[in-house]
Amino acid sequence: MNAVQPIANALSATEAHRSGVRGLLTRLWPAVTAYSIILAAVIVVTRLSGATDYVGPDNDDGMRLVEVRDFLAGQGWFDLMQYRLGLGGGTLMHWSRLIDLPIASLIWFFGLFAPRETAEALALAIWPVSLILPAMLAMAVAGRRIGGVAGMHISLGMTCFVIYTGNRFAPGAIDHHNAQLALVATMTAMLLDPQRRGWSYAVAGIAAAVAIAIGAETTPFVAAVCLAVAVLWAWEGRDFAVAAQSFGLALAIAISILFFATVPPRLYSMVTCDNLSLGYYSLAAIGGGLLLFCAVFASRLARPMRFLALAVVGAGVLGSAIVIAPQCLSDPLAGLDPMLVELWLRNVSEAKSVFALARTEPFDVGAFYAAGLFGIAVCIFRIVQRDRAQIHLILLFLLAICWGIALVQVRGSPFSNLLAILPLSLLIIDIRRISNGDSENVAAAFVYIMTVFASVPAAWAVGGGLLSMQLGNDGQKKVAEPAKEHSCNSRQALAPLAGLPAGLVSAPAEMGVSILRFTQNRVLAAPYHRDQGGMLTELHIGMAKPQEAESFLKGAGVTTLAFCPDDPQTRQLARLKPDGLYAELGKGNIPPYLEPLPKPAGAGVQFFRYRPAAN
Repeated sequence: MNAVQPIANALSATEAHRSGVRGLLTRLWPAVTAYSIILAAVIVVTRLSGATDYVGPDNDDGMRLVEVRDFLAGQGWFDLMQYRLGLGGGTLMHWSRLIDLPIASLIWFFGLFAPRETAEALALAIWPVSLILPAMLAMAVAGRRIGGVAGMHISLGMTCFVIYTGNRFAPGAIDHHNAQLALVATMTAMLLDPQRRGWSYAVAGIAAAVAIAIGAETTPFVAAVCLAVAVLWAWEGRDFAVAAQSFGLALAIAISILFFATVPPRLYSMVTCDNLSLGYYSLAAIGGGLLLFCAVFASRLARPMRFLALAVVGAGVLGSAIVIAPQCLSDPLAGLDPMLVELWLRNVSEAKSVFALARTEPFDVGAFYAAGLFGIAVCIFRIVQRDRAQIHLILLFLLAICWGIALVQVRGSPFSNLLAILPLSLLIIDIRRISNGDSENVAAAFVYIMTVFASVPAAWAVGGGLLSMQLGNDGQKKVAEPAKEHSCNSRQALAPLAGLPAGLVSAPAEMGVSILRFTQNRVLAAPYHRDQGGMLTELHIGMAKPQEAESFLKGAGVTTLAFCPDDPQTRQLARLKPDGLYAELGKGNIPPYLEPLPKPAGAGVQFFRYRPAAN
């Protein structure tokens, strides 16, 4: 009996420990912390082990680093010019210092005890990974509010898959899309507060303002959040008054602070539709203020009168938009030159529509759209069945907005895939309950497994890849493309520029960011819509006949020309104009005003020094 007692005590202690761990994981912060740390560790280990560069593969990552370097070198907080890009005095960029600041702070800190490049590598690894925590926290709060502890864990688990299989939170991904994903998740979670607490809606209002301030891509979603809050107030009235007041006040105050803190005073009266300017500021402040006014003075009115008041608010906001920023009611890229639309924008993968994607990469459509469509269908079914209708109405509206944006430009799909997790989590909980209630029901178990797989975009990506292989689709060509492009963008390929005095380089737009990053030269073109003049000039140089191309080179002040035969746009221009400069260079016909520079072994780009012909 005495020998058995210690064993019993040990088993009891072990069981108590397990119960303590299980109890700890039912709480929000311990669960979020555990998932976030594990996910961050897996991402860092798997992504850095095979990395060849500390900057993400997207051009925006490299361009952000260029801007941060300029900021650290003394360029002003309000000075958003990229002086080395484009024609003349440079290009006014549309990004926000709100993202530059934490990255610059990290680089400065690590630079106190490490070389600059090491400091940059550490900062660029830490910043995107650190955003995993707020994104996971928002999704956990949303899952817990609609599905309890089970909803929290399923939401966290599925969010792990979405984050890991994407590139937005990987080391080096320093564009603003990861922050936008975290803010979209935060706004959604706050709108799902079943108790309609004021602080939740204040957080939603602040998140909406920050989302507008760091990038205009989420503006339609922010507008949808504002409309959802307004309609909820009109429907519920006094019970929703505190929530509506908190949201309206927080939005108006936050957007005002951010406008004056980030917009240069000389641009206060300018209206632009691709960043925070007078247009978005005035509309957000007016809308938030009018909602606050209605929530204070009209919440006790009958429901029809509240909807009438809401209609007046809507008319006021729309009227303000027509007067202040009519151009922002259409496509922000509507003013893009048709040549750039045809030769540049249509070839940008993240700007493709679902129809363009279906033509060029049909097996990838499921990964971008299937989970979102599944989530929309589940929301509609629940609403018809009157099953937690208000929750699913909110999720349907927000998810449909994101999915609709993704139909126009595939870059919106990460947002719809993320929000689809919430209605699908509730579905998985219900099917799991049915399956566990009848453990011998094979059909229920099968439906449960298939529902889980169908809810994960990565499963659709794997399925599309397998189907592509079965049908003999040439996937190796896609894998080879980045290597070719890298041969034109790498530090080694750009080495010849280091031996020249800094000047203006004419190069394909996809090379522009790398030249800015690795050299002190200016570039005509980089893939940004505000650099229309520079991009158009580079296109004309490539397509013009050699004698005409010299006029463009001379007029723009170009000192060096880069020719990369593997660049997709260069190949396209050579096909369009067989007698153009790029086509002639591809044939080995070098005009007398271009002097070839030594070319590193293995580099895919040939640089030419421009020597103006003698008059």
